[in-house]
Amino acid sequence: MSARTAKVSRTTNETDITVAVNLDGTGNRSIATGIGFFDHMLDQLSRHSLIDMTIEAKGDIHIDDHHTVEDVGIALGQAIDEALGDRRGVTRYASLDLAMDEALTRAAIDVSGRPFLVWKVAFTAPKIGTFDTELVREFFQALSQHAGITLHVENFHAANSHHIAETCFKAVARVLRTAVEIDPRQADAIPSTKGSLSG
Repeated sequence: MSARTAKVSRTTNETDITVAVNLDGTGNRSIATGIGFFDHMLDQLSRHSLIDMTIEAKGDIHIDDHHTVEDVGIALGQAIDEALGDRRGVTRYASLDLAMDEALTRAAIDVSGRPFLVWKVAFTAPKIGTFDTELVREFFQALSQHAGITLHVENFHAANSHHIAETCFKAVARVLRTAVEIDPRQADAIPSTKGSLSG
């Protein structure tokens, strides 16, 4: 099987972003967005998905973090989509309940080629440090749309917003890891009765 890797560059008047991924990696990562908490979350995403990620972003964070967070989601989604190719051999589906202290979050994924996000997460505070908690959803919305994945995320229990965000990123990482892995029983097949996962 050829390497499932991709590199995407995206430049606008608001951001300048380069993302590289290796879906068959070990979670090696180099992440610099200029937003400390976001870097921490992306670090979790790479580490627990085992997807190697290099993410470099410069954005208009003197205004706020919104454009940088959303555009990183777009570029990362595009890179994952490109690396998946025709999605031949992938496991495709996965779901997981992930606990972290008092927080419990479920993520479910279908690497379907059809982008959709269902988001049932309410934060207990509007900010984590200086980071707007509403941007967590913006990131996953951009990621799911541009990676071509159906993604459901639901938080069941929590008191701490940092824990809510971290369980979201870790849960998505774990289901992404499983869903994009090659299923050895169908490594040469598209896992769809339609014969296509192109949307």
